[in-house]
Amino acid sequence: MPTIECAVWFSGPMALTENRLALLDGTELERLHAYRREPDRQRFLTGRVLTKTVLAGRLERAPEKIQLDSGCPECGRPHGAPRLLEEGAPVFSISHSGDRVALAITDGTPVGVDVEQVAATVQDGMHRHVLNAAEQLVMDQLPANEQVSAFFTYWTRKEALVKACRRGIALPMPQLTVTGPGESARLLSSESPDLDPARTGMRDLEPGEHYRASVAALTGESLRVTTHWFTE
Repeated sequence: MPTIECAVWFSGPMALTENRLALLDGTELERLHAYRREPDRQRFLTGRVLTKTVLAGRLERAPEKIQLDSGCPECGRPHGAPRLLEEGAPVFSISHSGDRVALAITDGTPVGVDVEQVAATVQDGMHRHVLNAAEQLVMDQLPANEQVSAFFTYWTRKEALVKACRRGIALPMPQLTVTGPGESARLLSSESPDLDPARTGMRDLEPGEHYRASVAALTGESLRVTTHWFTE
């Protein structure tokens, strides 16, 4: 059976240095400076620098020559998921939380990645936003001290799936049923035609202590995931 290769890169936040800012185009610089908080600017910069540097290595060109398009399909404004508008270009997904930025990339297979910093508690309403009745039942049977971590496992798995099919909030997460904590990541069932369990591969990742992360690819073939930590 053919194997789909997926590379996942993690990075910590990067400082806003002159050489890094030089990799951003005018639209990206506008978005960067629109953020009010320094950590948000760092995460945005890190995502772009990480993506352009990794893509540059795969495409054998300079990072400053990588032009990402973030135009929203509905309104055209530059707040959509970034992509390369080139025939046969790699497909990638970016996520960030806390001081982690994640990038997943394939040679053309739709892919989604999500990383989340595990909080001390789960905000009211988040369970209903993420879990369906069957998953909530599993959660309720866990010891209280394991439930928060378990919730973030469910969340990152489902967020990766939603990103892979590019549906965003148009695909409610409770329509998806995934394996529970302690089991290998897998899509069990889907009420959406955008996701078929037989054609979906998933893996949990190891982003470090107090973080959870998952990657999903829309393929029925074997999925091989390699993890890398970015250093300049």
